[in-house]
Amino acid sequence: MINSTRSSNNRVEPTGEEMSYTDGDRETAAATGSMLRALGQVLFSSGLQSPRFTTEEGQGQDYEVRTYQATKWVSTSMTGMQWDVATRTGFHRLFDYIQGNNQSKVKVEMTVPVSCRVNPGAGPACESTFTLSFYIPEEHQANPPQPSDPQVFIEDRQQLTVYVRTYGGFANEQMKLEECQKLVASLQRDGAPFREQPYYTAGYDSPMKLSNRRNEIWILKKTEHH
Repeated sequence: MINSTRSSNNRVEPTGEEMSYTDGDRETAAATGSMLRALGQVLFSSGLQSPRFTTEEGQGQDYEVRTYQATKWVSTSMTGMQWDVATRTGFHRLFDYIQGNNQSKVKVEMTVPVSCRVNPGAGPACESTFTLSFYIPEEHQANPPQPSDPQVFIEDRQQLTVYVRTYGGFANEQMKLEECQKLVASLQRDGAPFREQPYYTAGYDSPMKLSNRRNEIWILKKTEHH
């Protein structure tokens, strides 16, 4: 992971124009600075909390098998045919939540990954349902702040076991679909039991990060109960 850079602390004498700023201008500047610092935390994921999982032995040569504990996530769902548009809308809703748009008016630390559950439409011309989620950090797991936005909800995600394929690069819609197909082919090769849908994507990095990017596809393991 890479770290954001900070501007120099060198001081300069204010000009007349700068000295004429009103209190409102200063408040706006402070709010902008706060937003940039928050975005820096989102964009550079080093050190952020993530959900705990265990890995199984005897994994595939090109995928992992992970079991995630039951945890709470803050989520929002969108329907549409354009993946990127839907997830961008969802991200803004969830980002507002962690920035204090919740009933407790508290800020919540950003976590990784940003997961997206995909329920594909019935055909190529049908809308899919995308549920974007942020993992709720440990300090709020027992009692998460309730969302103020009616389109945002707290999700009690049950324990789940998933096959995970990790890949790099910039994960656009076409790449996600191709990587999902590769994972399906690997599972079919190994005779591993899996559910065709829904499946998950997981992202860990900002578009500003150019190298060593981490993206994942999660496919649910089929069990006797699911």
